[in-house]
Amino acid sequence: MKVAVFPGSFDPFTYAHQDLVDRSLTLFDKVYIAVGVNASKKGLMTYEERKLAIEELYRGDSRVVVDLFTGLTVDYCQKVGANFILRGLRNTKDFEYEDTIAQNNLILAPGIETYFLISRSGTAHISSTIVRDILGNGGSVNKLVPPAVLAFLKARS
Repeated sequence: MKVAVFPGSFDPFTYAHQDLVDRSLTLFDKVYIAVGVNASKKGLMTYEERKLAIEELYRGDSRVVVDLFTGLTVDYCQKVGANFILRGLRNTKDFEYEDTIAQNNLILAPGIETYFLISRSGTAHISSTIVRDILGNGGSVNKLVPPAVLAFLKARS
């Protein structure tokens, strides 16, 4: 069974994230969306809200598991039996950053491969940071986040 971990902060989970997960399900039998917990960071959504919103989005799809994790991604992969890490690339800047992490992950856990998916046209401009900025300035993010996530964001305001 091919199992992948898609790690991130997902604050909030966007249409770009959803597109990557949906496309990855043609490559992997199971995908863990692993929400990284960093106690020193204050986010827009709580970690539990992020988890619940993403679970709502994938309710009924047993191939997707949403979980919270701390520590190294490769340690989490070993814990859940994943041999793959899924990452999205929007541009060359993302590639340089993600390549460095992937190379170090290979040193830490040689049996875990990182797969990169290029963002589709129409989603490459979406980032959680942009979504938070738009929300912080009173703008609409209806076209940037899935309805299940939007419901959690609206409940907060």
